[in-house]
Amino acid sequence: MHKATLKIGVAAVLSTLAFSVYAAEDDTVAAPADAASPNVGAVIVTGTRSSGIKVENSASPIQVLDSASLARTGQPDLIQALAQNLPSFTAQAFGGDAANLTLSARLRGLSPNNTLVLINGKRRHGTANLAVLGGPYQGGAAADLNYIPVSAIDHIEVLQDGAAAQYGSDAIAGVINIILKSNNHGGTATANGGGYSDGGGRTLDGSANIGVEPFQDAFLSLTAESKYHGYSDRGGIDPRVVDPANVALYPGMFQEPGYPHVNKIQGDAQYHLSVVAANFGWDISPDSQLYAFATAGRKEARAYENYRLPSRLPKIYPTGFSPKETMKEEDFAFTGGYKTKAAGWNIDLSSTYGRDKARIGVADSGNVSLFNDTGFTPTVFSAGAFIASQLTTTLEASKEFDIGWAKPLNIAGGIEHRIDKYEIEAGDEASRYKEGSQSYPGFSLTDAGSHRRTNKAAYLDFAGNPIADLTLDLAARYEHFSDFGNAKVGKFTTRYDFSPVVALRGTVSNGFRAPTLAESYYSATNVSPGSAFVQLAPNSAGAKLVGVDGLKPERSTNFSVGLVLNPASNLSMTLDAYQITIRDRIVGSGALNGSGADVVSPAVVAAIKANGNVLDSSVTTTGINIFSNAVNTRSRGVEFVTTLNERYGTAGSVDWSIAANYNKVEVIKINQVPAQLLPQTLLDRTAISDLETASPKMRLNLGALWKIGNWTVNLREAIYGKSSEWQHPDGSSNYYLTKIATKAITDLEVGYKLNSAWSLAVGANNLFNTYPNGINPGMLAEQRGNNDNGAVTVLPSFSPFGINGGYYYARANYKF
Repeated sequence: MHKATLKIGVAAVLSTLAFSVYAAEDDTVAAPADAASPNVGAVIVTGTRSSGIKVENSASPIQVLDSASLARTGQPDLIQALAQNLPSFTAQAFGGDAANLTLSARLRGLSPNNTLVLINGKRRHGTANLAVLGGPYQGGAAADLNYIPVSAIDHIEVLQDGAAAQYGSDAIAGVINIILKSNNHGGTATANGGGYSDGGGRTLDGSANIGVEPFQDAFLSLTAESKYHGYSDRGGIDPRVVDPANVALYPGMFQEPGYPHVNKIQGDAQYHLSVVAANFGWDISPDSQLYAFATAGRKEARAYENYRLPSRLPKIYPTGFSPKETMKEEDFAFTGGYKTKAAGWNIDLSSTYGRDKARIGVADSGNVSLFNDTGFTPTVFSAGAFIASQLTTTLEASKEFDIGWAKPLNIAGGIEHRIDKYEIEAGDEASRYKEGSQSYPGFSLTDAGSHRRTNKAAYLDFAGNPIADLTLDLAARYEHFSDFGNAKVGKFTTRYDFSPVVALRGTVSNGFRAPTLAESYYSATNVSPGSAFVQLAPNSAGAKLVGVDGLKPERSTNFSVGLVLNPASNLSMTLDAYQITIRDRIVGSGALNGSGADVVSPAVVAAIKANGNVLDSSVTTTGINIFSNAVNTRSRGVEFVTTLNERYGTAGSVDWSIAANYNKVEVIKINQVPAQLLPQTLLDRTAISDLETASPKMRLNLGALWKIGNWTVNLREAIYGKSSEWQHPDGSSNYYLTKIATKAITDLEVGYKLNSAWSLAVGANNLFNTYPNGINPGMLAEQRGNNDNGAVTVLPSFSPFGINGGYYYARANYKF
């Protein structure tokens, strides 16, 4: 305890040496020379039920990002924009199989599912595309932020504090509240293009926003965006294609384009994304408003899978083949509501429906058994589909009462009803015949199914100032779930302003996260040229054979204490320390082998049979993966943020700031060691390191935004601390530690305002083309010695700044 506390204190001191900028600015390139501190004066609606609270007066740590700071990040990608601006927010750079088609992000080193996403204060539905393969983002099924066009956003409020008592499940790490534009006139149009300096990743993006007044006292803000992103390839040479024996047997491999770089699995997926958004409000009376907002999008994506040797289907692919995993995804969300006042109460009734459907396919592939048995196989397959939907209806009310305190007591309360559904549709018959289509077998009839959960909740919140400088906020929430029972959580937040310069704030709360239906019921077979692993649903009969009997909710306890300093009108500083303890945390297992490995468990083979899976007889290693409430974890950290705005006369002005995060995650208890799996355990060294060390403990952002005349220069220096992961080749009992050393990534953008309408910018993310350290050489040597296709992965997928090197771009903006 004392050592950990000392480390946090040291990290807090060190963090003050760093600088970062995510300053607010209007939509033009050049801001006024006397621009105020970026967040000062912004009225927030997140983390409080009281109205009119400004960010500098918040009792909870809140960071506000406006639309200009999001746009200046280069790539038109909301996940990347948040990751570049928030040191505690890390984005996934690369995922395995379907996870490469829907990348995730996480806050404070916790699961993506532990951060709640709101749109205009209303709960956003999650993606249907569950991340199942190993890594720090395993299990992610949170809201897909890329279905929210950046040009539709007015600003984002990020609450970095546990808030389950205020908002319900998923808010253990914090809340991201995306506030949409509400303009009734004018608009913007933006074109953006770029690519990686070492090839690939070509990106073209066009977006437009327009505001109209459809009738008096109403606004309608409309946004459309279309984006294309191309493949990248950062993999090494697959040892199978240069093995002398294979070269002699299959000379046709030389005809494969790019030989010997024919295995292109390590790199970005290709996708085309089109999204529209609308935000509507109508003041039907001085005290009443009708409102609605919606988003709809479609994505077509494909990613390379491992190259197959000519021996797999020589009559169809005499030179071998590289299957592509494809996805056609449709995402839709609509919220409608009514706000009014009655007897002094502010009343808000709303309903939100969201649905995400991902159709998974396989192209340039084949079913070997089907061809051997019938003489025919398709080369394009429908592997099935995931469907996730959520219907949330809320009734909320608040009123201020004058009880003799320095400020009135605000009492808020609400009730909520939510229906979640999750469905897997089976693949076509050819995709699931015997071992199925190469690279991604279709979902079997035993995988398929539809599942439903209902949830009822009620909350109360009391907030006020008993004396002028003391803020108190107490929230309590009760929830009942149809599948696992009740949850009772509370939160107490306080802040005391010793003077206009110094304030102290703190929070204590408990929280919970209900397992997603995808975590509970997802089932599929994941294959490579040498292995086949079944993802067992925790609620399945096969799971019981390995000692897992369903999932229960995660429970958390959160503590935080913060210092707020405003020593000058142009300088603000905050320092917040926190501890988050999660009990029964839901995590993915390591690889649990059933055959073909150094260490195996007979129960694994029995579980695969009980699940009804047929595995490819040509693979050498088989096994399972499964989600379970396997561990208790504790996260301790500190966040430091400072903003300073300085004017330098004719030399213009500079917005300086500091943003730093130190976060240490520890596994403090392993809850499940099923006897059925001995000598294996649910969590191997890889799974533990994914929780503890795969994200850097320290991150510092350094930067400045210089504004002079019509010019702006935005410089950021992101410093990522060390990270590491234990890894092992398929079937091997040998573990190797891959380390990424501390790295500094430089982002630079130069902008020029041509006139009142047009502005241009050019820039670079990762200006000096920095790469992470490579995979442990010992592991690569073992893989190459065994002709293991895994040796193509030469860069660590857990890299916090990606594996693609520098990205260079240009942007044009038109304002009308």
